[in-house]
Amino acid sequence: MTAETIGDLAPRTGGFGPTDARERNFFLFLLAAIWIGVIGGFGTDILDHIKTGAPAYLPMVHVHAAVFSAWLLLLSVQIFLIRAGHRALHRRLGMAAAFMVPAMLTLGFAAAWASHVALYTPEAPRTAFFSIQLGSLLSFGGLAGAGLWLRKSPAGHKRLMLLSTLDLSSAGFGRLWDYAIGDVLGDGFWPLLIEIYSVSDLLVLALGLHDLVRHRRLHPAYLAGVGWIFAIQLGDVGLYFSPAWRAFAPHLIGH
Repeated sequence: MTAETIGDLAPRTGGFGPTDARERNFFLFLLAAIWIGVIGGFGTDILDHIKTGAPAYLPMVHVHAAVFSAWLLLLSVQIFLIRAGHRALHRRLGMAAAFMVPAMLTLGFAAAWASHVALYTPEAPRTAFFSIQLGSLLSFGGLAGAGLWLRKSPAGHKRLMLLSTLDLSSAGFGRLWDYAIGDVLGDGFWPLLIEIYSVSDLLVLALGLHDLVRHRRLHPAYLAGVGWIFAIQLGDVGLYFSPAWRAFAPHLIGH
């Protein structure tokens, strides 16, 4: 998602009117859902990790988790600042996001790479999953970057920032959903797509439904963001099953 693409939307991002209590509450609902998915998914993963006596998480994974948690906290604080009417403080604190996005991308890649290096075995390399992880980072970076660039258009800005975090939260929802129905779905393109992305995508679509009911139209930034999300999801899951990618992926960690 390039700045030029979002720039074309800038003149049309107004006209959604002031945010009322119902809309503020809906955004709070999305925030709560993100926290539930992340805590539920990663919490279940941690409990399973302890129960099975698996090796301790790598230090880089802890660092990545801490920065991701800080991002969620920042998003939460920003939403509550707007609810309380502290727009000037919201804008000043929002500058932290400009520094956190590249940190999130760098640490996300580093944690994924280090984990693949530590867990690699020739019999079950699992490096094909790199496509899903890289896709999530690309999606988040594009959406969050566009949201920061569009920060002078509140309606577009908040939708893109929420979309970026909703899409990133698929890592938590995917873990939670996998524990619930992973064995039922089986293998294949659509089962994996559903397993990883279905819950976060439903929340993404709920945001669009809200806008249709509340504003009678979809925001241009939302449309661009959803197109970006779904294109990357289809691409990274398709790449996961590609024989060429499966042959190439181990080279990313030196094998």
